[in-house]
Amino acid sequence: MDAEAQHAAEDIAQIRDAVRALCAKFPGEYWRALDRERAYPTEFVAALTQAGFLAALIPEEHGGSGLSMTAAAAIMEEIHASGCNGAACHAQMYTMGTLLRHGSAAQKACWLPKIASGELRLQAFGVTEPTSGSDTLNLRTTAVREGDHYVINGQKIWTSRAEHSDLLLLLARTTAREQARKRTEGLSVFLVDMRLAQGTGISINPIRTMMNHATTELFFDDLRVPAENLIGEEGQGFRYILSGMNAERILIAAECIGDAKWFIAKATAYAKERVVFGRPIGQNQGVQFPIARAYSQMRAAELMVREAASRYQAGEDCGAEANMAKLLGADASWSAADMCLQTHGGFGFAEEFDIERKFRETRLYQTAPISTNLILSYLAEHVLGLPRSY
Repeated sequence: MDAEAQHAAEDIAQIRDAVRALCAKFPGEYWRALDRERAYPTEFVAALTQAGFLAALIPEEHGGSGLSMTAAAAIMEEIHASGCNGAACHAQMYTMGTLLRHGSAAQKACWLPKIASGELRLQAFGVTEPTSGSDTLNLRTTAVREGDHYVINGQKIWTSRAEHSDLLLLLARTTAREQARKRTEGLSVFLVDMRLAQGTGISINPIRTMMNHATTELFFDDLRVPAENLIGEEGQGFRYILSGMNAERILIAAECIGDAKWFIAKATAYAKERVVFGRPIGQNQGVQFPIARAYSQMRAAELMVREAASRYQAGEDCGAEANMAKLLGADASWSAADMCLQTHGGFGFAEEFDIERKFRETRLYQTAPISTNLILSYLAEHVLGLPRSY
């Protein structure tokens, strides 16, 4: 390892230590109380913001930390490995990609310093719709130019953290699908100031789910957004959000690795101390083999996450790697969750052990932010060259 690589590794090790120290202030009791009430972890998000962790990918000239994707992934992994939940704030990292890569100098100067300082939160990402689901190119929310504004009408669903975000990154159709030159054109990205819009064009309805995820559905009724809030070129929004989606998949995969590490550590400790029939249950191969297999799956997925993050920060095409990282990470965390619950037997279902909460939380990543089936379809078509299946 050369001196530069050694220095980078030491920096990330320090970041991991700092994240663990912060998370230690938010133990299981804190998360269980929030889970019962389906409440947002305001104090936790504020602490992460104050420590600068949520500004990891914002350049230093805009008040951020200017860290690499590898460092950002390490932050999210450690949050989850500590038993906390980064889903309450992870969007602030991956939505940065669209603004950073495609926003104008004026937009960056206006928004990024306030996001970095915590004055504003960019936590909401409005893409999915009830009728289109993962078929993003079929979305129906429209944005029509009227003078120096766009007028937006439509609906979004599964827009998490909308109630706790000042800004919304919104994808809407600016050209009718049948009039667009290409299937991937005609969609545009807007930065919506939710503080000004609520009550004057946006309605937010919370959706109660099996885990505490603060997700909502949004309704837009003649919402007026300044034209200056259009990011990049009109009609090219789908292309812009793709790079952000790669960042999203890498960071979510890192969270899955953290979850898997938490479940494995929890199961290993319990298997050593739990004595049944005069011996620790971890002495039985029927108990230790599933733990060892979960560890192997986690390590393999961890390597893919590192590869994807490395390619992303080098500016290389990482679509395949980001998708595989998300697929393998989600599979590893879910396998580890099931193993951990089984290892604990009846105690795994008890709220005080935190396993049932984390079990519900990590199950989400089999389904979102992209279904594992769509990842497999992507790999089949774009990596293996098989015929398009949909």
